Amino acid sequence: MSAVKKGDIGQNNSRKSTNKSLWTASQLANKGLLILEDGTPFWGESVGAEGFFVGEVIFHTAMTGYQEILTDPSYAGQMINFTTSHIGNVGINEEDWESDRVWPGGIIVKQLSETYSNWRASGDLRSLLRNQNVLAITGVDTRKLTHLLRERGAMRGCMMAGCVDLSFALRQAQQFEVLDNWVIRASCKSLWKMGSGAKHAVVLDFGVKRSILDCLVQAGYHLTIVPSTTDANLIAELMPDRVVLSNGPGDPAMCGYAIETTRALLEMGIPLFGICFGHQLLALASGAKTVKMVTGHHGANHPVQELKTGKVFVSCQNHGFMVEEKGLPSCLEITHRSLFDGSIAGLRRKDKPALSFQGHPEGSPGPHELRRLFAQTV
Repeated sequence: MSAVKKGDIGQNNSRKSTNKSLWTASQLANKGLLILEDGTPFWGESVGAEGFFVGEVIFHTAMTGYQEILTDPSYAGQMINFTTSHIGNVGINEEDWESDRVWPGGIIVKQLSETYSNWRASGDLRSLLRNQNVLAITGVDTRKLTHLLRERGAMRGCMMAGCVDLSFALRQAQQFEVLDNWVIRASCKSLWKMGSGAKHAVVLDFGVKRSILDCLVQAGYHLTIVPSTTDANLIAELMPDRVVLSNGPGDPAMCGYAIETTRALLEMGIPLFGICFGHQLLALASGAKTVKMVTGHHGANHPVQELKTGKVFVSCQNHGFMVEEKGLPSCLEITHRSLFDGSIAGLRRKDKPALSFQGHPEGSPGPHELRRLFAQTV
């Protein structure tokens, strides 16, 4: 990777105008770049790891909960543009980890706070990003980036920090293809157990969040968490009262093995509950189709309506794919709709004890209005 040269540097999108021809070597070393596949560059200050990362660029509208977002396996392989203007002001604590690592490859913020203040805090965000080898740039016009992504849809991008090469980054962004199945990385590698409730739930782990497991325990279950590739017959041998298809990263249609497992569990008549990625798996196993969304839903402020009662709930959402309503099989009933775009937000099988929700009923981060779904069985 060659160092950036004078004259190669694109438009500076921060509000401060800078004469780039006068940058010193030390200033260049602190620069960070995000370039989109259409060639639009966003320059800022590097506050994370050095190197480069290529993936999909999305925007997230949550005002709080950046630690839960960063440690959610559903964001594996992506870069997150936070629309809220300040990130890092409450630090990092030991309680809000949703997994054992940070999953996005890069984050983009308007301003990363140099100081933090919270009674639970045990460290700062910048140190976490560097320790976890995550790229991050601050000082970016995140509003402009959000508008661009909203108008043109989620795009491939390349983020670089340290040794920055604009032409190299653009080539990487334009040549990137989503070939990696992140579910295998996000899933547990062996069976493990949690909780002591009277009922038994088996959780098929496609990248499950710890808050989901906590909510299931609070709903009265003891849990057996199994890898994403676990065979349906092995799951049945565990004699579960319920199987939970967890959240996870990427395109569910790429996980043919998980679709077949879900289909087999449905035929066995074992009660199923799908969350986000698991919601889409239930639909695919039932004969429906999923499609890539233009921008996806990423935030803690998404209203959904429960069609049976007409009640509206504010939900936490994080998905780039959705169940296609056209040609929806007759065995599926729509239970919830997004009030942002009318897309399917919940499903129920008419002939089997199975239901699903597109959002995150655990609400971490976000509201807890839909946690009652963890106790609902039909």
